[in-house]
Amino acid sequence: MFLDFFWAFIIGGILCVIAQILIDKTNLTPARILVAYVCAGVFLTAVGLYQPLVDLAGSGATTPLSGFGYSIAKGIQKAISEKGAIGILTGGLSATSAGITLSIVMGLLMALFFKSKSK
Repeated sequence: MFLDFFWAFIIGGILCVIAQILIDKTNLTPARILVAYVCAGVFLTAVGLYQPLVDLAGSGATTPLSGFGYSIAKGIQKAISEKGAIGILTGGLSATSAGITLSIVMGLLMALFFKSKSK
């Protein structure tokens, strides 16, 4: 069990360090970095490189945004095997619908309970 926590911490930390370096050392905006992480998760899953990382690190690999891309790609793969080509359109949303819904609900709750401030 200790090794599971260790690898989740190490792999998740490495993904966060890479993002922080990109923020500090490049002119990329955080939004572009977030999109790059999702796309990287989809690409690495498609070529079979992300699954071994998930097997090793568990939530350390599935919690960051690259894990969201992984979930989209796995959902598409599953839907294609079950429904055929229409799975390309439906699989990603089906697999990530809980996370998307939670994000929307939490955003709504934060907007209701907290007052936004201009910079």
